[in-house]
This record gives sequence, C-alpha cells and structure tokens, in this order.
Amino acid sequence: MLIFTCSAQHAAVSNGQFDYGAWMPNTPSTLQLPPPTKKDTVTEETILNTLPNISTTVHAMAVLNLLSKQSSDFVALGQYPNEYFNEETPLSLIKVFQKELGDLHEEITKRNKDQALPYTYLDPKLIENSVSL
Repeated sequence: MLIFTCSAQHAAVSNGQFDYGAWMPNTPSTLQLPPPTKKDTVTEETILNTLPNISTTVHAMAVLNLLSKQSSDFVALGQYPNEYFNEETPLSLIKVFQKELGDLHEEITKRNKDQALPYTYLDPKLIENSVSL
C-alpha cells in the first residue's frame, strides 16, 4: 500500500493538475464571493465576479504547471540504482516487478492508441519511483 500511495496514487492525483486546472473555472484557486445559497440566483455576472482575477489565475496556473511537470531527476517506477539491491532474491523480484510494469505500459499504450484524449497518468513509464515535486 505504501508503494502504491507514494507512486501510482500520487501520479494519478498530481500529474494531471495542470491539464485539468489550466481551465480556471474547473479549479478556481480562490472565490471572490461566497458560494450561492439559493438555486436559480446565479447569473453570468455573478460567476464572473466570483472567479479570481487574471493575476491570481496566472499565479495558480504557474503553481499547477510546476507541480505537474516531470522532475529533472525523474526515475520511473521500478527503476532502482544498482547499489540499493545486489542480492539474488531482491534482484529477481525486481525483474518480475519490472516485467509486470512493462506489461501494464503496453496495455495502457494499446488502450490509449485510438483515444482522442488518452489517459497517461498511470502509465508506469511516467510514474515517479517516489513522491517528488
């Protein structure tokens, strides 16, 4: 569970932040007015007055972009420096794990092939080996 939480789950919720949040009405970083308390009272003007201003939006988008970018020292899930594991048992288990990740990558690539909007956030080749920002 720990490995899943620190790798796949983190990738699922973090890697797409900019893709979904760059359209500011999807995830406004602030609201300038309180949410409505009654149905049928919201107008276009109310919505525009509630959403954040351009400066706030640009700052929020910059943060989302930074949080969604692959880090410069990215290490894919299942890849480990040789000095961490050098005994036969862990090395054989790592090979099995890497094979399973490779199979998942191929399956995800096949599923995404004809999709207008492919879902790549859980592709093992794009999942960080740990939580990184």
